[in-house]
Amino acid sequence: MPLSVDLMRPEDLDEVLGIERASFSMAWSRGAFLYEMQQNRVARCWAMREDARVVGYLCLWEVADEVHITNIAVRPDCRRRGLGRTLLGGIMDEARQRRIRLVVLEVRPSNTEARTLYESFGFRVVGRRRGYYYDTGEDALVMEAELQTAQPGTRV
Repeated sequence: MPLSVDLMRPEDLDEVLGIERASFSMAWSRGAFLYEMQQNRVARCWAMREDARVVGYLCLWEVADEVHITNIAVRPDCRRRGLGRTLLGGIMDEARQRRIRLVVLEVRPSNTEARTLYESFGFRVVGRRRGYYYDTGEDALVMEAELQTAQPGTRV
């Protein structure tokens, strides 16, 4: 089944919200996705499709030479197939080609599957946001991956 990734559309939101609610205890609302897609100038939301069905998505903010991943999820019945890895890897490859310097995200310390995925892409923990997740009071780990490394004698 062919996979494709393109910009999320409002008509994708029924499927996206199903994935969101199955994936997160603090799910984004339809309005939150619409705001990111239609009003937030620094945001882009991507949908991964298998045939016509949305199987995953990734939302990000791009500010200056940084990308901040704000949301990523894969449909529960499609997990463990590398779709999240494909989605994240594609975004990071595109960012690297466009000379983005840094990719940042937050993750729950208890989300070991996500942390393992991020670490495999070179993300490392650089900070902690205390009480970030208001549903449980859990902290968020701030992780970042540097995409552009300076060569000796050059400046990035």
